[in-house]
Amino acid sequence: MGCMFSHLAAKFAFFPPSPPTYHLTKTPDGKLSAVSSVSSSSSTFPSAGDPSLDVKVVKTRRGNKVTAFYLRNPNARLTLLYSHGNAADLGQLFDLFVQLKVNLRVNLMGYDYSGYGASTGKPSEYDTYADIEAVYECLQTDYGVGQEDLILYGQSVGSGPTLHLASKLPRLRGVVLHSGILSGLRVLCHVKFKFCCDIYSNVSKIKKVKCPVLVIHGTEDDVVNWLHGNRLWKMAKEPYEPLWIKGGGHCNLEIYPDYIRHLYRFIQDMENTNTKSRLEKIWQEIRRRDESTGCCSSGLCRPSCSCPKPRCPKPSCSCGCGCLKCSCPSFKGCFSCCKKPSCASSCCCPKFKCSCFGKPKCPKCSCWKCLKCPDSECCRSCCCFAGCFSWLCCCGGGRRKKEGERESRGTTTVAKSEG
Repeated sequence: MGCMFSHLAAKFAFFPPSPPTYHLTKTPDGKLSAVSSVSSSSSTFPSAGDPSLDVKVVKTRRGNKVTAFYLRNPNARLTLLYSHGNAADLGQLFDLFVQLKVNLRVNLMGYDYSGYGASTGKPSEYDTYADIEAVYECLQTDYGVGQEDLILYGQSVGSGPTLHLASKLPRLRGVVLHSGILSGLRVLCHVKFKFCCDIYSNVSKIKKVKCPVLVIHGTEDDVVNWLHGNRLWKMAKEPYEPLWIKGGGHCNLEIYPDYIRHLYRFIQDMENTNTKSRLEKIWQEIRRRDESTGCCSSGLCRPSCSCPKPRCPKPSCSCGCGCLKCSCPSFKGCFSCCKKPSCASSCCCPKFKCSCFGKPKCPKCSCWKCLKCPDSECCRSCCCFAGCFSWLCCCGGGRRKKEGERESRGTTTVAKSEG
């Protein structure tokens, strides 16, 4: 059923130009070249044999043959792998590729999905995954491009295969999401849960990307709402400063000056980034978030957590744990002793082994509110030491009470006088 819905969704997701705007021919020496199929096309392909353009045909693991253009820049240090939108092919994008290659000083590899342009087969979600994997393998084998020198660029639907590959490459240099989508179904309706018929679940894959992510989106995008880009940026592990183009739509962001300016700055930052500086930047970002929100606010305290632990506000309490208001999970469950003046040396808080969560509540005396606990051993036999998930505080009888209960197991009630 899910497969059937995926094929149905594909019909609404892919609109390859028909007829294709280019076709492939072979030169006398056997090399492939691209020729425009539309007389009115603005694309100007270089003459056959031009070293600035390589035309490739790559076979995918699903049996299709995918067409790819490799544009070479002799001054480039990085390579951009471009995944286009759902209603264009390489013939329409060639002039843009040339501009990006020159202005960003990168090598650029663009490809057509299965069923687009001169590529064989029919377009589908899983075919696009196989397409980008095959093109990436071509970059590795034919051009020696490793993931450390690669930036993935995905526009609109192209954000799907882009994040698919990015989630599998832990040492990738960077990712650009241009008018990206959270998922195919979320473009049509605002839902917050997953469906079996959904395609391109970027909302799940963005969490697996371990490199800087630049998000570019137009505020007036009437095809993919700006909220898609905003949420993808917020969910990225290492988000780069986003570019929200005021008044920008879905297909015209390239004409805004800020587009190429911001993208160039991102490329420069990626060129100047190495593994050590990336790690330092990640830790700086973590520390910045800790200072603004508190490292314990997410409930994931690090072992070296240095969050301030306020002292117990009660003057009569000699408890030195200072964890009354700290939200660290390792301290939760220790609040019972902080309010008892008699808990001097037997407080369970310094042990840091409490596995209880929430405020304790003795079934007999509600000991977490009791300020008259006569037993200095009140914390020793509570669940903080037992490691259980139910509160069995000894207030009102302590260990003596437990020993008495063992002797009279048949008794179901306990005297209330010990509260």
